[in-house]
Amino acid sequence: MKKSLLLLLSISAFSAATSQNSIKKAKNAFSAFNYSKAISKYEYAKSRDIQSERNLAKSYAMTGNLLKAEEHYAKVVAMPDKTSDDVYNYAQTLMNNKKYTEAQTQLQVFTSMAVNDTRAMQLKNAGDFINKIKAGKDNFTIKNLAINTNQQDFGTSYYKNQIVFASSRRNLGLVSRRWNGNKLPFLDMYVSNRNASDYELSKLERFKQNKKHHEGPASFSADGNFMAFTRNDYKSKANDGVVTLELCTSENKDGKWSTPQIVAFNTKDYSFGHPSLTPDGKTMYFASDMPGGKGGVDIYKVERNGNTWGTPENLKAINTEGNEMFPFYHKDGILFFSSNGLPGLGGLDVFAIKLRNGTPTGNAQNAGYPLNDSQDDFALIVDENQKTGYFSSNREGGKGDDDIYSISFAKPFKFGKLIKGQTKDKAGNIVSDAKVDLKNANGVVVNTVNSDANGNYEFFVEEEKTYNLLGTKTKYYDGSNTANTAVPDDIIYSDVTLEKDPGLSLYTLVTDKATGQALESVKIKYINKVTGKEEDITTPETGDHLIPLTNNRLGDNLSYEIRLEKAGYLPKTVTYNQLIDREGRYDIHKALDISLEKPQIGGDLAKLININPIYFDLGKYNIRKDAAIELDKIVKVMTDYPTMVVELGSHTDCRSSIASNMKLSDNRAKASAAYIKARITNPERIFGKGYGESKLLNGCACEGKVKSTCSEEEHQKNRRTEFVIMKM
Repeated sequence: MKKSLLLLLSISAFSAATSQNSIKKAKNAFSAFNYSKAISKYEYAKSRDIQSERNLAKSYAMTGNLLKAEEHYAKVVAMPDKTSDDVYNYAQTLMNNKKYTEAQTQLQVFTSMAVNDTRAMQLKNAGDFINKIKAGKDNFTIKNLAINTNQQDFGTSYYKNQIVFASSRRNLGLVSRRWNGNKLPFLDMYVSNRNASDYELSKLERFKQNKKHHEGPASFSADGNFMAFTRNDYKSKANDGVVTLELCTSENKDGKWSTPQIVAFNTKDYSFGHPSLTPDGKTMYFASDMPGGKGGVDIYKVERNGNTWGTPENLKAINTEGNEMFPFYHKDGILFFSSNGLPGLGGLDVFAIKLRNGTPTGNAQNAGYPLNDSQDDFALIVDENQKTGYFSSNREGGKGDDDIYSISFAKPFKFGKLIKGQTKDKAGNIVSDAKVDLKNANGVVVNTVNSDANGNYEFFVEEEKTYNLLGTKTKYYDGSNTANTAVPDDIIYSDVTLEKDPGLSLYTLVTDKATGQALESVKIKYINKVTGKEEDITTPETGDHLIPLTNNRLGDNLSYEIRLEKAGYLPKTVTYNQLIDREGRYDIHKALDISLEKPQIGGDLAKLININPIYFDLGKYNIRKDAAIELDKIVKVMTDYPTMVVELGSHTDCRSSIASNMKLSDNRAKASAAYIKARITNPERIFGKGYGESKLLNGCACEGKVKSTCSEEEHQKNRRTEFVIMKM
């Protein structure tokens, strides 16, 4: 389909002025769509600037000489002032010539030059699109129809049980009116019967709405009583002298078509064409180069209320800076169209996209090979059951400029599923502007959106797969959900609940025991006994530290071992256990004594550094593993203070005899002291002494006739080991 902008966009009213300059004559011929003459004039010129090379390349392309078009586009892209569009056109021509490897190289250059171009963005996400498109070769069976001529035959539409199409098949010898673009007669619309067995077209007749210039293609409502069609603007010319295309409608009443009515939004400076009506005839999809689009030719949608058409809506979801044209609406909510701006095999390719409430949703899919080939493939129409259809192409092996092909489908078009949901909090309140990641089964993020003001989000996804959704937002905990598309429904609802961060945190303030002043440079090690995670910090001048509890929730149990050290102070280890039963901050120093003390004569190290009780087996004095852990804490302190002298005193409760208690405590004291002596310098700095039951801390005596009524807990207080500092 070697046409400019829209199909057969315009008729030139140009009258060539006499000029001796070959380039000027070439430009005039090019502007008049007289591409053959433009080629002869440009080739005659001794030198050509970049615009002349562009025009020459395009002229060769428009006349079907794609190898020469490739040759001259190669010269254009070799020039220093080339544009990204030059590179794109060169790549497209290479694809027309099935030089896909070279084309891919040029497309990479294009994407680097035009990073914000819709076509470049599509290409970056397309991957190895050539092989993907060709992978569906068994999905279609196509056939060139016998009705085709060596002229133009294209643009089929369903009309009741017949087919209407556009053709330039009039006798060339008898017709003087020809279009400069291809030197063929102007287009007329034809109606034919459709054979049910082989889908061939027969019993051809000219349609009633033809005039002297271009008419067609057309589209009809399901009942066949309302039509929209393309024709030349017979009443006016654009400011540049070009006759544009316009959309007209007509109604069939009592077997007669009414005088065509020009659709009100047509303007003389831009072209409108390629209509496709919905079955009720109340919505029309069409193509236009009017302002406000993305570039080239765009597809629009417009609604009809009675005899009045509304304001056209640009279908931004599918349009690119290239050309999108020949829309076809299918009753299953599918829009078929052709594009040279989306990744394809070359020229115009047919694409399909799912419509929801008349609006394209998700990504357009290339319809695949062999429906699409390296040339222009366009104007696909599909029957109600998606079994058969027709399309047009100028591919190799045809009979003329454009030919009509029948097509059979091995299976209907599928477009995946739509995942829809809302981001909410636990109370059901909307959480707007939350980031939602869509992950595949391997955990790879395949798409990301932000929920709107109402918390809504959606993803267009493939069928028969499971996806994971992850929602994130500042001051909220992450939320997640899954969505399984292996279900009959087209829409899968999956909300993401994000819990508001209540600001949970642990706060530690370390002070001097004697003065209450904050201590800086305290080394703190937090050991999370639930997760095993460790964190080391050093307190600032304020002596404090805050730990955000980002992974905890209300109802969780906290358990931390906290070790504190500072030069000149005795180290301390505490265990902090806490149920998270409220929001906000938890102050460790209010629940536990984490103040540090300087060592003082007479002080008990066991209390100063929070040593756990040292246990022995019943009646024995060997050092157990749990006792060794506590004794090692004393070893560290005495190593840090090499002049410290400590008395290790062992005490028992009143049970058993005085003598046996004294002997047992003395053995335990000496065994404990021996353990420490072996691990410090100047081992004489610690000595052990047994006190038996001579220094009970409470009234739990039980010797002789005295019978104690104390509980086990009270007796336990008397069974202790003290580490009294005797000298510094």
